[in-house]
Amino acid sequence: MATKTKKKVSKAKKVTPSKASFKFKPTKIQLLRPVPSNIEVAQAAKLKPITQMAGEYGIRENELDLYGAYKAKIKLEILERFKNKPNGKYIDVTAITPTPLGEGKSTTTIGLAQALGAHLGKKAVACIRQPSLGPIFGIKGGAAGGGYSQVIPMEDFNLHLTGDIHAITAAHSLVSAALDARVMHEKKQDDEKLFDALCPPDKKGKRKFSPTMLRRLKKLSINKTNPDDLTAEEKRRFARLDIDESTITWRRVVDINDRFLREIQVGLGKDEVGFEHRSGYDITVASEIMAILALTTSLKDMRERFGKMVVATSKQGEAVTVEDLGVAGAVAVIMKEAIKPTLMQTLEGTPAMVHAGPFANIAHGQSSIIADMIALKLVGKDGYVVTESGFGADIGMEKFFNIKCRYSGLTPHVVVMVATVRALKMHGGGPKVVAGKPLPSEYTDENLGLLEKGLENLERHIQNATKFGVKVIVAVNSFATDTDAEVELIRKSALRFGAMDAIKCTHWADGGLGTKKLAEAVVKAAEAKSKFDFLYPLDSSIKEKIETIAKEIYRADGVDYTPEAEEQIARYTKLGFTQLPICMAKTHLSFSTDATLKGAPTGFRITVREIRASVGAGFLYPILGTMSTMPGLGTRPAFFDIDLDTKTGKVLGLF
Repeated sequence: MATKTKKKVSKAKKVTPSKASFKFKPTKIQLLRPVPSNIEVAQAAKLKPITQMAGEYGIRENELDLYGAYKAKIKLEILERFKNKPNGKYIDVTAITPTPLGEGKSTTTIGLAQALGAHLGKKAVACIRQPSLGPIFGIKGGAAGGGYSQVIPMEDFNLHLTGDIHAITAAHSLVSAALDARVMHEKKQDDEKLFDALCPPDKKGKRKFSPTMLRRLKKLSINKTNPDDLTAEEKRRFARLDIDESTITWRRVVDINDRFLREIQVGLGKDEVGFEHRSGYDITVASEIMAILALTTSLKDMRERFGKMVVATSKQGEAVTVEDLGVAGAVAVIMKEAIKPTLMQTLEGTPAMVHAGPFANIAHGQSSIIADMIALKLVGKDGYVVTESGFGADIGMEKFFNIKCRYSGLTPHVVVMVATVRALKMHGGGPKVVAGKPLPSEYTDENLGLLEKGLENLERHIQNATKFGVKVIVAVNSFATDTDAEVELIRKSALRFGAMDAIKCTHWADGGLGTKKLAEAVVKAAEAKSKFDFLYPLDSSIKEKIETIAKEIYRADGVDYTPEAEEQIARYTKLGFTQLPICMAKTHLSFSTDATLKGAPTGFRITVREIRASVGAGFLYPILGTMSTMPGLGTRPAFFDIDLDTKTGKVLGLF
């Protein structure tokens, strides 16, 4: 088969920054037609040394930990240097309810940042999540963007990066091991032997408490620091956690879509006879440790949050924490490098910060507060930070506002709502799409009637965003098959629904140039007055908060609770966890808990199956319907296409 010749179309224009102190120089890109695969575009890109990239935005070399020539971690000390510098404008990119077709939210995030920096001469930083290996080798693919709006090196971005997710897997596994071992040892030993094992005498016969043990003593209101001074009753209270095994909520994690680990039996070795029990695996990005990485604000805060993670309750009904297990300090040690955001760059040389990677349908779905804090200082009051919320606005954006913004104290200025013609057609009742098969004609031919029916999904998302008092700009991520009439119908409808503007975007094919008008609209919207507020107060009850989200965001008629969920709500209320915000785990494919209900469904109820307490992260975690916290592999996963050129060392088949 003859191959098509790729033609050079245009080059990005060089922009002279408005201020002499701003040293940023855009990277010129060559736009080819047809657009090559994502990995071909990325591997042909011109990369700045990361030290140059950092220097252009005022980051000093001694504030970096280099990971090769093109990526580096940023030390948190930079926040102290910039503490008096004003923040820039804060932009959240979200989307309509996603479909299997993909709406290009990450690509839009990168394209917008490229447009702001390389085409409008603004200081701009994109903050995005690190992708999980599960979807990469499964079906979804990576999260580096696509076409001419990507973060590079793309292979590094999608494969391991600087090892943060591996650190989370190790830290989480350490807690799992510590928990099961503690249950076993407490059953095998009486109070005296247990205390002696925890506080053994040294060669001189002296005992001492470790730092984490002193924290437990403080929790117990035992004001003694010498182990020999404790009474028999104090020794018992200190040493025996007395875990009620039926209340254990801490599972195991692995960063692969391994459906056969969802429910497992552990303790089958000969030395663990009598201690067999059921357990299970979640995907690593669903770990509470990942959520903490995304929501922490400092090394000290992270250490405190790790200690507060609840793994079970005692037989006396008290919360048992990772601090009680004595492993919180070790977890912090494993995570001490992971807390630093990774600095990378886009195809057009604008900076991107990559940090944390919680899923939005399982966890809260945001990149880290720390990355946003650093980026907002780097760009200053006239600059822009573009961050992305996972999946649709009913999940990612809602959690961005109600969870992330509560803990960061940062105020968002604009929401960019990504939509596509073909996704809206699917929400209007278009036929099912099967991965790898040609699209039905309804998606490639003009069909205004089908599109109009699907616009109810966009309308509801815009209404939800404006409930928070934030301005909305719709980004119509356009494909070659879209017609002018279809795009215009979306534009007019979006304005009628309450958006400030709706812009056709071609950033996949044209890079930042294809989102220049979007960037101009965002700049204008960011200057407009807004009054951001949360959806619910924290002093509402657990059920009140759940039902507010269900009714106000999903438009459910009501909420039902399983007996297990009712028992957990009662337990968490008794333990004093009612002040925490809510992080719903639900399907991302519908406003409802039924993935087949497209558009803007009404007349449904949602069922809360169970609730987990992520106290260290700072939220309660209701699991709705049949939602799973461990994805599975299909018959034909993406790993079939991924390989290595052993002569050049290049990665092949990665999107």
